Amino acid sequence: MSNINLIDSFQEFKDFKNIDRPTVISVLEEVFRSMLRKKYGTDENCDVIVNPDNGDLEIWRTRKVMEDGFSEDDDLEIELAEVKLLDADMEVGDDYIEQITLESFGRRAILAARQTLVSKVLELEKDEIFKKYKDRVGEIVTGEVYQVWKKETLVLDDEGNELMMPKTEQIPADYFKKGDTVRAVILKVDMVNATPKIIISRIAPDFLQRLFEIEVPEIFDGLITIKKIVREPGERAKVAVESYDDRIDPVGACVGMKGSRIHGIVRELKNENIDVINFTNNISLYITRALSPAKITSIKLDDETKHASVYLKPDQVSLAIGRGGHNIKLAGKLTGYEIDVYREAGEEDEDVDIEEFSDEIDSWIIDELKAIGCDTAKSVLALSIDELVKRTDLEEETIKEVMSILKSEFE
Repeated sequence: MSNINLIDSFQEFKDFKNIDRPTVISVLEEVFRSMLRKKYGTDENCDVIVNPDNGDLEIWRTRKVMEDGFSEDDDLEIELAEVKLLDADMEVGDDYIEQITLESFGRRAILAARQTLVSKVLELEKDEIFKKYKDRVGEIVTGEVYQVWKKETLVLDDEGNELMMPKTEQIPADYFKKGDTVRAVILKVDMVNATPKIIISRIAPDFLQRLFEIEVPEIFDGLITIKKIVREPGERAKVAVESYDDRIDPVGACVGMKGSRIHGIVRELKNENIDVINFTNNISLYITRALSPAKITSIKLDDETKHASVYLKPDQVSLAIGRGGHNIKLAGKLTGYEIDVYREAGEEDEDVDIEEFSDEIDSWIIDELKAIGCDTAKSVLALSIDELVKRTDLEEETIKEVMSILKSEFE
């Protein structure tokens, strides 16, 4: 058996996706050199030749021809009488070159070599996957959902590599089933028990930043810079942007004509509200923009304690706070200031349109109240809970919650 086709002999090689052929061949050569050392004590007088195109293997062993009785090492030398039986033309001092066949190692050695080969290549493949993804942390990856468990989802990339997305890294509204295509950002890559563990995320600020880079060419080209992103995944996000070209409106470029650019991002993030604002070093102006869509009357800053007191008209307070307090919380994270909102002095008696509470009260509840003529906060508070229960289809618990929200507006 002069040639041994290793690609056919070791079918596993066909499944190794992340290792190039030269690396596999070097592993093959090392495995067979190890077999030679076990069999002959040394491999220094052996040549292992692997054909990179088809995997054919040739092993050649060279020994010096010595006079009978003068051979000191049978692994490196061969006596004349012995070599004459193999090649009559050999003389003392010649190099006797013979080809070693795979069968000469024996079945058990071949099986052991096969096992060693597979484990070494698998180990190399894991290292290659780790290196590949370690360099891609922060990039978006697209994969197919393979398995959904209670606490995490298994995603396969286009090469079949396993990516894990914990439940804590998913948007609350995310719902996946096997076969779904999913986009996420590579969050971190660790080596656990010699196996790469790749964690992906859809709630990381980097995910939103990469989506903007995909949708907004000016960001990708560096004409617009994203200064900071803060998120309450699935609820609201605030993105501060800055342009280095006075001719480019960074907010307009990010939103696009009639919202064309940002709509795709909003859909990807399960209808997360995204506020894009112009970054500025003027803290008062920055806080004013960060509290959008609320309109601020005045601001008092304490730069030492990083505290801001913001004064607004009564109908703007709920907008500044936002549904679930997300708006004011994100504005604080974006600007780095702790923000307190206050109703503007002298405005205590003003009423507030019920529609102004749309961030905190569901629209269908507002419609129920408006249907009985309660279109302002005070008109609702003027009625008792029992009367509201009788006149609307709302439950008592719902009405109590609404009353609490409305009362807090005037406290």
